[in-house]
Amino acid sequence: MRAAAGRILLVVALTGSLLVTPTPATAADHRPGPCAFHRGDDEDVTHFSRRLIRCAVDEFGPVPGGARRAICIAKRESGLLPTARSASSMYLGLFQHSAGAWPDRYETWTDPTWELPRSALKGRTNSIVTILMVADVGRWRVAGWPVKDC
Repeated sequence: MRAAAGRILLVVALTGSLLVTPTPATAADHRPGPCAFHRGDDEDVTHFSRRLIRCAVDEFGPVPGGARRAICIAKRESGLLPTARSASSMYLGLFQHSAGAWPDRYETWTDPTWELPRSALKGRTNSIVTILMVADVGRWRVAGWPVKDC
């Protein structure tokens, strides 16, 4: 039998008693590549977004202003909500990437071995793509984000 959450497998042992064992990690749990950590049970999404951005800066920076500025820009753009969309849905995710430019940015700034979700609405992917872009061009404004108030 399988529990509703899909994480517990009940096995009838030879003795006739029930033994509860954890199931192996599923494909959804597999997270290769950089910043591959999970959100804590008691961690709100904005705190988790900050951790993802700090990790991306540590892995792929430096970027001007470091993690502090990157977090400030994401807070201004999306309120640190990875699923944020502009009213017209033209801009997506933590750093509000252009929806039209996202597919090319994803292809340019990710490594297939990382198996990152393709969606701009995934905080880990959005953070990594953004930090790689900014680190490569050397300035936030040149990459497309003004640093006003950050």
